[in-house]
Amino acid sequence: MAALVSGTLADRMERRRLMRLTNALAVAGTFGILLDLYVRPETAIPLPGPSGYFLPLWMLLMMPAWAAVSAATTMFRPAYNAALPNLLPTAELAGANGLIFALSIAISVVASLLATGILNLGATHAFVAAALPLGLLAVAQVALGGISVDRPRPSGAPGTTFVQDARRGYAYLWRRKALLQITITALAINSLTTAAFVELGLYVTHTLGVSDALLYGGMVTGSSIGVAIGSLLMGRIRFEKVAGRTLALVTLGEGVSVLILGLSHSIWISLPDMVLFGVFPGMYMTVFLATLQATVPNDLLGRVLAADEVGSYAMVPIGQYLGGTLTLLLGSAQTPFVLAGVGTIAIAVLMAAFPQLRSLGFQPAPHRPTIAAEPPPTTAAVPGEMLP
Repeated sequence: MAALVSGTLADRMERRRLMRLTNALAVAGTFGILLDLYVRPETAIPLPGPSGYFLPLWMLLMMPAWAAVSAATTMFRPAYNAALPNLLPTAELAGANGLIFALSIAISVVASLLATGILNLGATHAFVAAALPLGLLAVAQVALGGISVDRPRPSGAPGTTFVQDARRGYAYLWRRKALLQITITALAINSLTTAAFVELGLYVTHTLGVSDALLYGGMVTGSSIGVAIGSLLMGRIRFEKVAGRTLALVTLGEGVSVLILGLSHSIWISLPDMVLFGVFPGMYMTVFLATLQATVPNDLLGRVLAADEVGSYAMVPIGQYLGGTLTLLLGSAQTPFVLAGVGTIAIAVLMAAFPQLRSLGFQPAPHRPTIAAEPPPTTAAVPGEMLP
């Protein structure tokens, strides 16, 4: 639900204010989780269902706090990503996105390892682990007070409603065929990869014959490391003029890496391939964000970015259900990886066949652009979106 309103909020509100409000909500939710884990009320709360079906009170109290954190994070992202082109010239967007994405992955991995180490000391130390994100969110709240995010003009003209502004964002995406195509293909890729990786645990134990938790953790961590590598690498490659072709190429690489996982029976092949698999989504996200930031009018950017999130969230449960059903029917955790790999390769070929997507690109400039508002519907193209 938060994804449905996040983009319109990012385009109607002053973005720094929205980021501070949503970050404050995340702080409050995380503090609630911390307090809940510290007090840890163990009262059993009966739930509808079979006799004796209950949950401890501390778990029920955690759910609304966790929902607040998830909603805050979802609403924060479009405002943050839409603010970036107001702070940097287009020539620096790729490098900035790559560095931000890589740093977020690195902090996530380090924090996860620290939290795991703390939890190994005993369940009573869980509240200490919750203090780690609380500290990071508090630092972010202070940092947000020190930035100035320009707004070209208020997105909502006098008399427009929230719903009208939301519809205007989707209408813009519908008219820009290349952006619509990369958004839809990204949703399909997310669905396919989710269908495969929802069964990663079964794949590791049954297909690779690995029961060592350390190696399983290495598979998951390897993917995260790959994402960070791909983000940093793409930030140093001058892809801007051929952004559409680059997206198709990295999608092809992602499909091949997933297919290798589906055909592998060795942990020593699958483990490095998981790093390779992570590289391509990291590259894709860097290109995707920089291209949208450089070619979409800034007063519509939050809504266009959020449209991808709305679809992505919707496709995750579909992909999970599809992956579980395929594994159950076919009796193999390997088959979803093969199908996801072949499907992603097919999507890459389809992306290369779309002329609008193939010609998508922009001219990187060493200065901050003058951000224009959305052109009238009769305008043939957005300057800088399509290159001949």
